Formats: sequence, C-alpha cells, structure tokens
Amino acid sequence: MAVAVAQPARTNLTDGVAAPGGAAVSVSRVSKVFDSPSGPVIAINDISLAVTQGEFLVIVGPSGCGKTTLLRMIANLDQATSGTIEFSGQESQEVRNAMVFQGRSVFPWLTVEQNAGYGLKVAGVSRLERRQTTANLLALVGLSRVSKSYPHQLSEGMRQRVAIARALAVDPRLLLMDEPFGALDEQTRFILQEELLKIWERTRKTVVMVTHSIDEALTLADRVVVMTAQPGTVKAVIPVPFARPRGQETVRSDPRFSQIFSQIWDLLRDEVQKARLDEAGELWR
Repeated sequence: MAVAVAQPARTNLTDGVAAPGGAAVSVSRVSKVFDSPSGPVIAINDISLAVTQGEFLVIVGPSGCGKTTLLRMIANLDQATSGTIEFSGQESQEVRNAMVFQGRSVFPWLTVEQNAGYGLKVAGVSRLERRQTTANLLALVGLSRVSKSYPHQLSEGMRQRVAIARALAVDPRLLLMDEPFGALDEQTRFILQEELLKIWERTRKTVVMVTHSIDEALTLADRVVVMTAQPGTVKAVIPVPFARPRGQETVRSDPRFSQIFSQIWDLLRDEVQKARLDEAGELWR
C-alpha cells in the first residue's frame, strides 16, 4: 500500500503566499477487519473513492460505520486489511499529511505559540523560522493576541484553532479532520466553519473531513460522501453546487440547501436506524 507520511517540513506560509494545491488520493477496494473476542469484525468493506487535488471532501454516516477508521488509514495511523490507498499530484513520492482530532488535542504544558510550532521543532527547524511561521499561522486563525497563553486559559473553540494551526505548520498536502468541531456549541461551530473556509480558500490544501452534521458538510464540502452502517461502504457521493468563496448565510439561503439536505438525510435515515438496531441487538446478546 502507498501510504501518507506525516513528516513536518518547512512551510511556505511565512511569507503570506498560499501553498500549492494538495495531494490527490485514490482509495481502491479498501477493507478493514478487526479481531474481537467474538470473532472478526468488518469495519469497512470494499470502499473505493477518489479525492481530487485541492478538494474539500466531507464524509458523513451513522456512528460506528467506519468513518474514522477510513480517515486513520488515509493518515497511515492504521493499515487496511485489503485494498490500496495511493497519492499523487506532488513533485515527490512522499505526501505529508496532518490530522486534527475531536476534543482536546493540544499539549496543556505548552503555550499557544509552542503548540503551533511543535511539529517544526521536532523537525529541527530553527527557532527564528519557527517564530516566523507560527506568527503567520496564528494570525491566519485569529490567535495572535493569545500566543503566550496556555490552553487552559482559552475557550474550546480557540483550542481547536490552535490544533488547526499546528496541523498547517508542517505544510501538509493533505489535511485530515475527524469531527474537529463536534464538541463545540453551535455558535462557536458556525464561527470556526467560517474561519476554516477562509483558511482553505487561502491554502487550497486537500481536505478530508468526517462529521455527523449534514449542515456542516454542505457548508464546507465540494462533495459529500454518505456511508452505510457497519460494515461501512460508500452509499452515495453528493456534489455540493454552492459557489466559492462561500459563507454560512449564502449557503443556507440558497433554495438548493434544503433540497440537498433532505436528499442526504433520506440516504442516511435507514442507515442510522440500522446502526441503532444492530447496537441494540449487541446489547441483548
């Protein structure tokens, strides 16, 4: 399997110039089987998916359908049981990725600035260059004024912005996001969605994001992948027609928003109910 390599490198965002487009990803007939006390469990089954260079792809599906498992395999944090994941669109064979997780993923003992520059420090980048890079990135995510603060002094939304800055610091061609706003209140989530859209417009990284929110998917994505209940497969891929640059108000006021929302929910409803029935069946065994 060709795999993503999450190695920090010198970012070109220090001069305010947008980075080149991201990597293209090809997922071909990928399956993942886990061992359990009751026998093998098929998490995802025979998934094929193409992500184009610079695309913002969002994956939705019921709980337990393998969304995060797929994301982790793309990040090379887990290995597929079968199938291949390949990358292209870069000058070198090595494709850097970075992952933003749900919840508190920043280091509590480091300042905002130190958290954002952590990957660069590990890579041996000089202190001066780290400062220049992190200053630019913290400005990009609106955290310049709190660069010397510690995570416990920040709101949950600000901590997630630190995590995004840390991911961008290593100049990934592929940004992977696992429900990054899932633990936030609705108002904060809306604000961070707007900020993520602005960051993406500037950097044009390839983004693959997992979410449970159809609203969020339609606000951010170029395409939405709908997955089935476990074992997870691709049920449908829905193009999102809203023009870019885009914002919350323009997307939600478009008559097509409710139509596409209903289309995705119709696809998801049976899968969510199936997942709940399967979960209830497991509890009664």
